Amino acid sequence: MAGRFVGNNRIEGPLDESTFPVKLLKRELAHKGKVIDVYTDTVEVNGNVTNWDFIHHNGAAAVVAVNDDGRLMMVRQFRHALRRFTLEIPAGKLDGDKETTESAAARELEEETGYRCDRLEYLISLNTTVAFCDEAIDVFLARNLVKTHQHLDEDEEINVELWSVDDLKKKIFAGEITDAKTVAAILAYDAKMRR
Repeated sequence: MAGRFVGNNRIEGPLDESTFPVKLLKRELAHKGKVIDVYTDTVEVNGNVTNWDFIHHNGAAAVVAVNDDGRLMMVRQFRHALRRFTLEIPAGKLDGDKETTESAAARELEEETGYRCDRLEYLISLNTTVAFCDEAIDVFLARNLVKTHQHLDEDEEINVELWSVDDLKKKIFAGEITDAKTVAAILAYDAKMRR
């Protein structure tokens, strides 16, 4: 947790916490996982001491991949936590502390879809679950896609599908697409294209 991301930039160094309304007294690691670390934070709020759960995530990147005909390249995969298949934009966690979100986005695009592009354009940044998790995702826009081949992890099974923005928006507003990064990215892309 040596740094944090703002856009595609890692901000190093400590924050000035003296002005925060919540004082962190102690942080204890409760569980170290492959993707997340879970902590118990002892905090002081308005003179009261209590424990809060905190989840640390190293960050991630995602891509709105636009095909030549304007349709978006989506990935359908089974999500164990939800016990169902989801339709999402390509995305994945950063590989190590030094990987930029832009390079992670390019890597995930090719790994999950089997396509690459020459240039990524920054679209938006988001935090997925601000109440108890510091996961930050930068979303990029990819055009002029070139076919290569998928490089899926051993534990991944991903199907690539092409969808129009209008059909994806219908699925969002019908409650059929609920993945936060996907909802935010599609709506941001749609707003950007309408400007």
